[in-house]
Amino acid sequence: MQQPLDSQIPPGCPAHGNIQMYGPSFGADPEAHYAQLRSFGPSAPVDIAPDVQAELVTSYDAALYVLQNPASFVRDSRRWNALNEGRVPADSPALPMMGYRPNALFSDGAAHARLRQAVTDSLATVNEHQLIRQTQQSANYLISQFSTDIRGQAELMAEYAQPLPLLVFSDLFGCPPEIGDRVIAGISGIFEGTPGADEVLGGALTELIALKRRRPAADLTTRLMEHSAQLSDEEVLHQLVTLLSGGTAPLAAAIGTSSALYLGEDWQVGLPVEDAVSQTLWNYAPIANYAAHYPTHDVELGGRVVRANDPILVSFAAANTDPKLAEHREQLSAKAHLAFGAGPHACPAKDPAFMIAVTAVEALLNRLPDVELRVPFKALTWAPSPWSRSLVTLPIRFSPRAVPQAAEPAASSPAQAPQQQATPSAPPVTGPSRTGTHAAPHSKGGLFTRFLAWTRGE
Repeated sequence: MQQPLDSQIPPGCPAHGNIQMYGPSFGADPEAHYAQLRSFGPSAPVDIAPDVQAELVTSYDAALYVLQNPASFVRDSRRWNALNEGRVPADSPALPMMGYRPNALFSDGAAHARLRQAVTDSLATVNEHQLIRQTQQSANYLISQFSTDIRGQAELMAEYAQPLPLLVFSDLFGCPPEIGDRVIAGISGIFEGTPGADEVLGGALTELIALKRRRPAADLTTRLMEHSAQLSDEEVLHQLVTLLSGGTAPLAAAIGTSSALYLGEDWQVGLPVEDAVSQTLWNYAPIANYAAHYPTHDVELGGRVVRANDPILVSFAAANTDPKLAEHREQLSAKAHLAFGAGPHACPAKDPAFMIAVTAVEALLNRLPDVELRVPFKALTWAPSPWSRSLVTLPIRFSPRAVPQAAEPAASSPAQAPQQQATPSAPPVTGPSRTGTHAAPHSKGGLFTRFLAWTRGE
């Protein structure tokens, strides 16, 4: 049995020797866990959730081998041995992440090609300049809600990084106000584990699709529905869910971490925001451990045999920081990281995602040029999830600002915010509740309704 990771692995680690990839210990120091996993070779046995075992690939080369070899490694989780044999708890937190859904992510071969082509072609119609404007407008609205706080303090994850992608996607989907509110409530509830969130999201998207059948428009939903692949309404719904789940939480993590890096004590003054986003994708991969594959036959990975249809997960976080890359990482392309995956299932929206993250950070720096962290970067805490690498909170301070004009876009040139050391004695803000001028008292509806009203100057 592999020896435990000193004090990093908590008592009660499974008797079968798998390394536990969840909980406070993992969240506090995932890099130490990855270092221990590497001692097994290019992959290692892990518990990704209580009573859920998987093989986790930590090597960059082995990750590429799995991701780029669809003949031997498929994505359809209906093959999952333990699930089919009743060995996965019905309430396991791994099921929402690994359980089968009829979308491109869990499809293979011709079925995958058909669904992915519809998604890729629809995303290709999104105008780059329009996307930047949508991101700037969403950023300006959110900043306007906390920038006038008389204390000059905010919690950037809850008040900016997390809601911003939700506003952008609701806009891209062509949601009317009330449906957009429910889409945001549903997808947020799914990530937060809120009972009934699946039904809320499904109902909202069903109504949205029915609306676009009656009144098609120049939006992503309509483009999916009108694609030559002739997706059914159910297929459209599941591709929209995939776009939401794959595009909002990881983007929120990227925006938060990139902002924290740029404002952190170790950031080199003068480097552009793009560098902070790239460093985030390399060193703090927003989707940390995911992409379950099921070998079609028994396979060997660095001397370890994985049985056919047992899950193999890819640690994008560990692969990106593989020590074997250290010698020649400087020669690699800045885009050679695996944060967006690789092979036939690579993220189809990696360029728009990068653009949204950069625009969001730049908008913050332009609107609040004296913004700084309230605690050092190294003192920030991370969510104890095996799936994602995301900050729990991101407390900032700034000089309070006047409310900006509703439709005024942020400056388009990269901002260079002054680098100042954060004072660690200031306690972090733990939630969005604050004094000062928040949303107007007469504002009604959810986040998307209030955002649309703000853009109209109401």
